[in-house]
Amino acid sequence: MTPGSLDGEDARLAPGTLYLVATPIGNLGDLSARALAVLVAVDWIAAEDTRHTGRLLAHFGVKRPMLSVPAPREASRVAVIVARLARGTNGALVVDAGSPAISDPGARLVRATIDAGFQVAVVPGPSAVIAALTVSGLDPSAFTFAGFLPARVGARDARLATLLARPETVVLFEAPHRARATLEALARLAPERPMAACRELTKRHEEVLRGTPAAVRQQVTDEKERGEWALVIAGAPRAARVSRAARQHRDSVASGDPRGRFIADQVAAGASAEEAARRADFVLGPPKGKRP
Repeated sequence: MTPGSLDGEDARLAPGTLYLVATPIGNLGDLSARALAVLVAVDWIAAEDTRHTGRLLAHFGVKRPMLSVPAPREASRVAVIVARLARGTNGALVVDAGSPAISDPGARLVRATIDAGFQVAVVPGPSAVIAALTVSGLDPSAFTFAGFLPARVGARDARLATLLARPETVVLFEAPHRARATLEALARLAPERPMAACRELTKRHEEVLRGTPAAVRQQVTDEKERGEWALVIAGAPRAARVSRAARQHRDSVASGDPRGRFIADQVAAGASAEEAARRADFVLGPPKGKRP
């Protein structure tokens, strides 16, 4: 197989098929030969941002008709794309970086294509999730991918508390302007938890910061805050025993105490009673009589 060519059963792309093509997350050299060949051969390309994808295609000398499918308009584009497949054409769906539908547009379109009876084929490739997990140095044997955290502080903290109670490694994305605030929240919720903060993976200024949340936060300057972030956080250590405080909190669930229920859930998921109480203070505020 020569670069940019298809072989075997891929020699002719199937009509009425939507190809999900993974694109580079930074380094253009990561576009696979098969992905390039599919982009050359399809009848049309549906792109999250046609300007961004246009630059990628121009770099490789690819000229195909394009259709814009930005996240806010994905639902309105579904009928148009399904109609194209119904006419016997085939197309590729690409997002700005990585695989379609993973914290990017695509899930609705894939579901609608399947429901309409047409084929969906995947052309896998670069993934910020897997790249961050493998370079983090943390346990990759089991992990949860949480996507982007909620923008509102209260919802973000509650989501973090839930994720931090999980025993497996957690991978999540964060926007540049929220990276430091999220690291500060992690420092308060799980100050001793090992983590890695990955910035600009595969790009010229790629950087991986490792340590506790506070140690990582100290390394993030105004300059370093720029760029896309993937945070990898070690799973919760299993509590060796349930303390008296934890039993008391579990007992309080019966009385309908939201704080007690929150802490009980955290302990049941593997957090120590002390860590669970600290998370409750951060997310729900200190209990009465303990106000600063």
